Amino acid sequence: MKTLKNITYIFAAILVMVMQANVGDAAVQAPQKPAVQKAADTVKTYTTVLPVDVVNNPAKYLNKDITFTAEFVAFTSLGLDYKPAFRDGSKYIGILIKRDDVKDHVIPLSEMKIFITREAAEKHIDVEAGDKIKISGNVFSNALGDVWVDANVFDVLTQKSKKEDKK
Repeated sequence: MKTLKNITYIFAAILVMVMQANVGDAAVQAPQKPAVQKAADTVKTYTTVLPVDVVNNPAKYLNKDITFTAEFVAFTSLGLDYKPAFRDGSKYIGILIKRDDVKDHVIPLSEMKIFITREAAEKHIDVEAGDKIKISGNVFSNALGDVWVDANVFDVLTQKSKKEDKK
């Protein structure tokens, strides 16, 4: 009985060594290729949308990259630090845009929470209500049935002239 037990241990040890050798051979036979990232792989493709369409169909755009133009209303803290769609208020600032389905009044599209890093927002400190902007980003949540967007690109396309303010 003792001999059978010893043979079993020896057999198990030989089996383990053979398996380790095979794993080692597989690694030698199939070396890993270095991860080379092509420039084309890093370019994001954004779908051009109307902000109101996104607000009306938040689930359709979840985890999608979108881009749109809008009229800037204000920087805001609206939606920051909300746990289900958390963006830290010390690092991010929100952007409010004008509803694109209302022409005669300035009504913010508050159902779309757009976030940008404070560092990126500081580059556009001169943006004012009424300026035309372009935002490209990712819809990362639809918490509360709203649209939550991380803005990757924030460009000011046209600025409202100072003469218009005096009218």
